[in-house]
Amino acid sequence: MRLAFFLITSIHGLIHLLGFLKAFGLSDVKQIALPVSKQFGLIWLIVFVFCAIAAILFALNYQYWWVFGFIASLSSQILIVFFWQDAKFGTIVNVIILIASIIGFSTWNYFNHYQKDVKTALKKTDYSQNSKLTESDIQDLPDPVKRYLRYTGSIGKPKVKNFKIEFVGKIRKDEQSEWMPFTSEQYNFMETTSRLFFMKAEMKGLPVAGYHSFKNGDAFMDIRLLSLFRVQYQDGVEMDLSETVTFFNDMCCMAPATLIDKRIKWLEIENNRVRASFTNNNISVSAWLYFNEKGELINFISEDRYSADAGKQLPWATPLKDYQEINGYKLSGNAETIYSYPDRDLSYGIFKLSSIEYNIRDLD
Repeated sequence: MRLAFFLITSIHGLIHLLGFLKAFGLSDVKQIALPVSKQFGLIWLIVFVFCAIAAILFALNYQYWWVFGFIASLSSQILIVFFWQDAKFGTIVNVIILIASIIGFSTWNYFNHYQKDVKTALKKTDYSQNSKLTESDIQDLPDPVKRYLRYTGSIGKPKVKNFKIEFVGKIRKDEQSEWMPFTSEQYNFMETTSRLFFMKAEMKGLPVAGYHSFKNGDAFMDIRLLSLFRVQYQDGVEMDLSETVTFFNDMCCMAPATLIDKRIKWLEIENNRVRASFTNNNISVSAWLYFNEKGELINFISEDRYSADAGKQLPWATPLKDYQEINGYKLSGNAETIYSYPDRDLSYGIFKLSSIEYNIRDLD
């Protein structure tokens, strides 16, 4: 679809060159029967330029391409009105470009809402104390957790105030649904207990955007087709609880240095597994953390996360594998999200870590 739109816009732009060539006598353009003045010829040339810019910026995935798409489609349509007899079928293409530009604007606007929330959270982050994580900081942690922090290379590095993660992967609703490829970006903030997650996916060839917002215990999930039409929305007590589990999961899997957080209580230790609770804004969740002999965290299982489809809490696991060095830390490169139903396990998400950064000060 992206290639098709690029070609349509490019060809539409080239057609506008015909009016310019006819106006200045550079070519005998038989497709345009009506005479074209030099003033109109310049307008035809300008429309070509806007179409070309829109097509190129769209191909480069530049976020403001839609501005040129709007101008190109509207100015082209004005020309078509004056040359209706020869150019009326160009209206169809202008409608296509206009619809695509509306979608482009909606995509930018929706993503911009997420970015504004990120900027606000970044401004609230206190960087005045930026001490490093030491052995004395972890002395009261369970031994498997200590090994994990050492294995990941967290000791001797700055304590984590926030972190940014980018994933690629695929998701689905259930076994009958097709997998949807996605890319995602998220920011987690420890002091304000915020998790801001934005996903771009594709469903049956159409773009789908999703924003998960979690701010100090208050959460919502908003999924939109074409960034315009809401196809799923969730909030309320169940969502707050579920996103608290997800926030704790991010801490354990992606930011091991945050496991010194005083909101975490270490409840049980059984060989290489540890049960812990995390409490924030009067919401408490718990999970079992499973480690291997090397010190890697290999699974996180909680029974406090809700399944919207089941309408109740189900065991939720995120098995981890393929540890690799990323930005100076040894972290899991691949993970799944799995709900355990009474009769089966449903893997509904596969995540591959693209990048991670800690203690972000400015929005990229």
